[in-house]
Amino acid sequence: MTDRTFRFGVVTTPGDGDSWRATARRIADLGYSALLMPDGLQLLSPFPSLAVAASTADIRVATFVLASPLRTPVAAAWDAHSMTVLTDGRFELGIGTGIPAAKQSAERLGMPYGSAAERLAQVGATIDHVRELDGDGLRTPVLVAAGGPKSRTLAAEKADIVTLAAGPLAGTEEMAAMADDLRAKAGDRADAIELAMNIFVVGDEVPPWTKQFMGVDADELIAADALTMLRGTPQEMADELRHRRDRIGTSYISVNAQFVEQFAPVVELLNGR
Repeated sequence: MTDRTFRFGVVTTPGDGDSWRATARRIADLGYSALLMPDGLQLLSPFPSLAVAASTADIRVATFVLASPLRTPVAAAWDAHSMTVLTDGRFELGIGTGIPAAKQSAERLGMPYGSAAERLAQVGATIDHVRELDGDGLRTPVLVAAGGPKSRTLAAEKADIVTLAAGPLAGTEEMAAMADDLRAKAGDRADAIELAMNIFVVGDEVPPWTKQFMGVDADELIAADALTMLRGTPQEMADELRHRRDRIGTSYISVNAQFVEQFAPVVELLNGR
């Protein structure tokens, strides 16, 4: 399905400066290649937070994902390009239309929270502005969170990396169908797109925050053989990820910081392979 080797990231958020720098160093020491941070007013701002992480450890940093309604496309592109320059090309702009909670954040910022079509258009405009700023040997890779057909069309045209935003109980065949549709839409540039997958649960227990966020429990995830969950020994998990890469094409795998130590043996087995 793909010749890409595996790489791994950790989705996490900062508390204070000392612990954030320690987190970045630990993620790098364990062999992960990227530190990813979500977006929202309940968190610290992702751009300065990621700049600190990048200055602390030799690791890529990324927004995962920027909510398009919270910034104008020009402002988002300006910050993204600044990060690319200051990190010597180690920044990735992850962007999407925003989860439902982004509506309240947009209102607090005095930003319009448009229709789904308008928010998707903001994603496209942001990418266009980023491309206008590329140059001098630097290019900002863009990850798009794509769920529906229209977002997959945009991702197929403009994204470097795509994470397929399916429901929490989505299984292999549903995700493979989405990936096949993306590749068909991408045409000649299909091989240039890296497919990413975020795993919410490693092991058999679903943390309370994950259950609240996804709205499902461990039994439901296991019954559905959901791709948001990864279980077994490190070797069994590695074999499952190889199967997913063969069937779907996913080679960029991220996990939540809660599982960074537990998942590290899998990273050791697969990193760069």
